[in-house]
Amino acid sequence: MRRIKTPQGIKLHYQDEGDKKSPVVILIMGLGAQMTVWPDTLYYGLVKKGFRVIRFDNRDTGFSTHLDYYTSPNLFKSWLSKRFPIRTKPPYLLDDMADDVLALMAALKIKKAHMVGASMGGMIAQLIAAQHKKKVISLSTIMSCSSLPRLSAKSIGVFIKLAKLQPKTCSREEAINYNIRLNQIIGSPAYPQTEDVLRHHATQIVDRAHNPNGYKRQLTAMAASKDRLHLIRKIKAPTLIIHGSDDVVIPLNAGKKTAALIKKSKLKVVPGMGHNFAPELMPKMTKWLTKHIKKAQRKHLNKKQNKQKR
Repeated sequence: MRRIKTPQGIKLHYQDEGDKKSPVVILIMGLGAQMTVWPDTLYYGLVKKGFRVIRFDNRDTGFSTHLDYYTSPNLFKSWLSKRFPIRTKPPYLLDDMADDVLALMAALKIKKAHMVGASMGGMIAQLIAAQHKKKVISLSTIMSCSSLPRLSAKSIGVFIKLAKLQPKTCSREEAINYNIRLNQIIGSPAYPQTEDVLRHHATQIVDRAHNPNGYKRQLTAMAASKDRLHLIRKIKAPTLIIHGSDDVVIPLNAGKKTAALIKKSKLKVVPGMGHNFAPELMPKMTKWLTKHIKKAQRKHLNKKQNKQKR
């Protein structure tokens, strides 16, 4: 098991594959999801394309540190604290999770990398790209946004459904069933998965590590973190935005808004894709990411060579 310890004492479990001299791609996962949610076809597909690819468990997920010494956070109070003078301190913010990524890079002696973030992971990647420009060669976000999206009637309905489905106990079977229903609700309409397939994936996830309170703390971090709109405009790294037309968690308009904020960014709208990694789309997604990363890498090397000639 590979782990590093951050200066803040957080232990991060990670996987590091590919030639150590190759361009580095760091995959940052989303809310409550373990690093294994990155499909192997995508992960090893990027390795085969000639990259050194790193995926890791965010704090409070998988085999990384679970911050269970914090009491269960109050999401509503965290949301209100951004709008009214209410004193509440969340366990951590998205900025702290961004610092975890930087600590991972430092521990592995990685000076620059291509950042790829999914959902909440895209928000973390945006923070790094905006505040640590020299460390980011390119940015790619998948089903993510630049600020908490406005809730439509449709998305409110989705969250109400999910709230009703929340397990009443911490039993393994309830956790598995919740994961199945979650993916049925937020998945890609054009690429439905059978219940047997969803059960297999859900069982793997729950048996690897199950931390429902960690999910709540990450959700609180998202709700309590400052608006990133002013930072997003500062991103200079070549940016690719991939978003599904049928995402019920983070609507397509949120992806379009991010594309409008980042100069010269490219938006790839995927028809029929929801808020998940549909297996049928992984070959295409690997191709899109590879093309974007290799182009950014060439631009980076040319710029470096030109500086050396001066």
